[in-house]
Parts: sequence; structure tokens; C-alpha cells
Amino acid sequence: MRSICVCLVLLMFSQLYAEESKGEEDDEAPNGIRDPKPCEVCKYLAVELQGRLDETGKVRGFIETGHGLDPKQKKRKEYKRSELRLIEAMQEPHVCDKILEYNVHAERKKSLRYAKGQSETMKTLHGLVDKGVKVELGIPYEMWDQPSAEITNMQRSCFTLVEEYEEDIEEWYWGEQGQSLLDYLCVDRFLRGKDTLCLHEEFEPKGSDEDEDSEDSKPKDTPAKKKTKKNTKKTKGDTGSTTPPPTAPSPIPPPITDGEVKDEL
Repeated sequence: MRSICVCLVLLMFSQLYAEESKGEEDDEAPNGIRDPKPCEVCKYLAVELQGRLDETGKVRGFIETGHGLDPKQKKRKEYKRSELRLIEAMQEPHVCDKILEYNVHAERKKSLRYAKGQSETMKTLHGLVDKGVKVELGIPYEMWDQPSAEITNMQRSCFTLVEEYEEDIEEWYWGEQGQSLLDYLCVDRFLRGKDTLCLHEEFEPKGSDEDEDSEDSKPKDTPAKKKTKKNTKKTKGDTGSTTPPPTAPSPIPPPITDGEVKDEL
């Protein structure tokens, strides 16, 4: 029963990826594996190198170069503008080794298929294994999270790009760096006259647009209407008047006669 469930899950994912891959370029292989494009290689190289330089750029300090006891033979330089910073960003470890941290997210399109972290497919398959379901992918379970063939191909292409354009990267580093590395290296040099559309692709989580639309569709809260006091004062003739009715005048006693006065005396 579990094997049937696994087969259905894998079939569902394969159909999903087939639908999402419609409209993709013709160079994608039937098995879903394709070679990374030059635009994608340059994009993620620039992203990783720029990220390293941004981190080390926050360090405030100076380094001293030169040998001997004579202070005149030593030079003091700001680390942010030093050669050491560039060497560490490029070689320790090599910037292209960072590409191996990426995975293929087959549910995403174009250059966004390459991203760090587990793909939705692998998360689902790992979840099935955790529940005790036997899943067969044709490779040992220990190799599930190893870099795929696409990723290793991208790493090799990254090494080649760095080797060919190392001088350009150094020129950018020693310059004012007013232009982003993505534009300086990829647009103006490596990809000159080639497709650069992937450089502008950004990942948007699922449901982000729907959430914004739902928020816009919600009726806006209108300010509560102030309650007005009803005028309880009644005019004459109102049946609901609260004023008490006029009391009847007390009877006037009859006048005392002379005879009554004499009797009292």
C-alpha cells in the first residue's frame, strides 16, 4: 500500500513539473536536467562574490605589510581597500565552491530553479521517509542531498568564468565600485550581446500576490457613526409629557358668622 502511495506522489510531481516546464527553452532535456546557461552562471557568481565583499566591508581595521624592524619599511593600509580582502573573498574558500550550496528547485522556472535550501520535492520525500514510507529514487538515501549534476556543471562553468575574467574583477575591485558587480562583469563584459534576462528574475513566494489582492478586496473600515442624543424635551400637548398635571385648588372654608363667634366666646 505504501509503495502505491509513493508511486502516486512521484507521478503527481512529475506531472506538475511537466506542466510548469511548458514554455521553457528547448534546450531542457526530457528528464528535466539541463545545462546552466551563461547568464545563470554569471548571475550566481556575482551574487556570491558581492555577498562576501559586503560582509567583509563591515570590518573596520588596518593591516600592516612589509618586513624588518624599520617602521619606514612597513605600510599601513585600510583592510576595506586591501588586497587581502579580495583574496579572501575569491579564494578562501573559492567563491565557486559556494555554488555547491545550491539545489535544483524543479518547481520554479528559469534561473530561479537554482536556490539554496531543500526544494519542495525533497521536503515532501524526506517527510514520507520520516513517516516510515519506503521511497526509491534509484540512488542511496545518503546521496539525496548531494549536489546534482546541474549544480556541479554550474560550478565548473563558474571556475572557467573566474579564470577568464579575473583581471576584470580586480579592476572593478580597485575602482570606485560605483557600478554593481552584476552589471560590470555580467552585462558589460561576459554577457555583452547575449541574453541577460535572468539577471532581473527575482523569486516571489507563492501566495504573495494573492494575499495582496485579498487585502485590497477587503472592505475598508468606515468610521463609526456618532450616536446623537435624542431630544427628550416634550412640548405642550405631547402625550408622553413628563411634567406633573396641575393639582386642584383646595376648597375655601365658609365664612364664620357672628353667632358662631359668640358661641365660641
